[in-house]
Amino acid sequence: MRTTLTIDDDLMARLKEEAHRRKVPFRDVVNAALRRALGGTRPAKRSVTIKTYASRLRPGFDPQGFNKLADELEDEAVASKLGRRR
Repeated sequence: MRTTLTIDDDLMARLKEEAHRRKVPFRDVVNAALRRALGGTRPAKRSVTIKTYASRLRPGFDPQGFNKLADELEDEAVASKLGRRR
């Protein structure tokens, strides 16, 4: 859940330093500090659900043509990096 907090400058500096030291997101440091202060435990990780959709190519599209196009675009990008335009 998102919320807006006003955090004193000295606490903000300490929280940022801790996040940097531990190499974790700022929100993780804030949540851990709040849990410790309130005597709570860490909630279980939530699983992520990804909704997928069926898709079909329209008649006349060749799936192999997409691979060929991707190869041509990659060749063109490499050539332009080397300074040799087609």
